[in-house]
Amino acid sequence: MVPLSNLLAFSLASVVLIAVPGPSVLFVIGRSLALGWKGGVLTVLGNATGQLVQVAAVALGLGIVVAQSVILFSVVKFAGAAYLVYLGIQAIRHRHSRIEAENQPAHARPWRLVGEGAVVGATNPKSVVFFVAVLPQFVDYASGAIPFQLGLLGSVFLVIALVSDSMWAIAAGTARQWFARSPRRVSAVEATGGALMIGLGGTLALTGSKS
Repeated sequence: MVPLSNLLAFSLASVVLIAVPGPSVLFVIGRSLALGWKGGVLTVLGNATGQLVQVAAVALGLGIVVAQSVILFSVVKFAGAAYLVYLGIQAIRHRHSRIEAENQPAHARPWRLVGEGAVVGATNPKSVVFFVAVLPQFVDYASGAIPFQLGLLGSVFLVIALVSDSMWAIAAGTARQWFARSPRRVSAVEATGGALMIGLGGTLALTGSKS
């Protein structure tokens, strides 16, 4: 079991880290601008689900294999980046079809939105590195049950991120509602959300390394 002092220290570190907007927040904002706050919240749920897969992989010892392998890490990084670019392009292409009804995509295909978020979450290279490098520092190895401790710490991080990212999604989606009073403005906002996702995908592909 993770000592309470370790758990509290990790929770505080997670709050501080999550408070600084990163790739996940930018992705959520882009989706919320393109789809509305409901689509953004569904994306947050999917993103957390994908990152839960990463936590499980780290707990089972697979995460460190990916993080230490140039080839595997590059595959994950470029796959995630390419998928972000794809989602951005789709948001721009279909921006006019969503003007008739606010948040219609979130009602029409919720599981698809969750699934898309899960793919992005599972292929986020920065979170892989974070889970591999940070989680073990808060584990009490003398207590044993290392996989359980890693899974618990990762779950705490995801719960905090889920709450924080949902707030970003609602804020961005609410801003979109104001723009939605004008079809031309909402089209521009959706295109901006798509461009944000494309830019984020390009940034992930061109910057950072497995270290």
